[in-house]
Amino acid sequence: MIKPRAQGSPLRPFPPEPFPGPEPFPGPGPRPVPRRPGQPRPGPGEPGPGPAQPEPARPAQNPAMAPARIWFDPRGWPESLYERLLDRRIVMVHGNLDGDAATRLCAQLLTLDADGTAPIRLEMQNLAAELPAALSVMGVLDVVRGPVTACAGGRIEGPALGILAACRHRQAYPNALFVLSEPQVSFDGSVTALASREEQARVMLDDLFGRIAEVTGRETGQVRADARRNRLLSVPEAIEYGLVEGPATRRGLPGLPGLPGLARPARQGDGGGGDGGPGPGDEQPGGDGHRDGEHD
Repeated sequence: MIKPRAQGSPLRPFPPEPFPGPEPFPGPGPRPVPRRPGQPRPGPGEPGPGPAQPEPARPAQNPAMAPARIWFDPRGWPESLYERLLDRRIVMVHGNLDGDAATRLCAQLLTLDADGTAPIRLEMQNLAAELPAALSVMGVLDVVRGPVTACAGGRIEGPALGILAACRHRQAYPNALFVLSEPQVSFDGSVTALASREEQARVMLDDLFGRIAEVTGRETGQVRADARRNRLLSVPEAIEYGLVEGPATRRGLPGLPGLPGLARPARQGDGGGGDGGPGPGDEQPGGDGHRDGEHD
């Protein structure tokens, strides 16, 4: 029961009961800052910690900006995907090829070489490489027994062109770009060490440009001059330059054993090839099955 006070004194409500337990603080407004264990209570006249500031509201995410999920089960899918490609003798390489990445690439190539001499397909996508790393892969490609077909896509630049040149067969996807450029190297150390490393870099550059000149049929000086001015080659220009043999097409890609739908089934009269090229029994375009010059 509320007892009335003197005339003119307003009625005051009872103070709120303390809220026990760890549940959220009831009622509107920000929750007060709790005291830390061992923290003394503020004395008379001392200001308390004050109420906490409310957290700013997070804006709702635009559904159009939400990241797309193209793989339903992301747990371990890159490893399993690369393993499946490796089982079909397909090796993927992309990004910047440093020493660690070159070691992994060499390990994959040597593993496939130990399994047999079947063809290997090297997928090069948007590849740049450090000079020592590229030369390491080039050395392994020289000793791999099976034929290696490089399929280049995206931007292939700098020493990565040496890896392309070290493959026995070289094809390019329609979106490929090739940049002949000199690699960037930096040294530090004593004067003697700098002179030694500069000489080593000069020898490695000679090996790189010499290999590109060998497969393109051009002079080493011309390749070096093109690299100094960062010459950009499209797919037709790279074919004319001699850097690649031709465009990568569905019929031109090597067959993938065990992967239906990509390899052309063998037909009677095929010469045992699985590279998608015309065999002895294939009909020639525009012909009726006769050789040139033969008619009924």
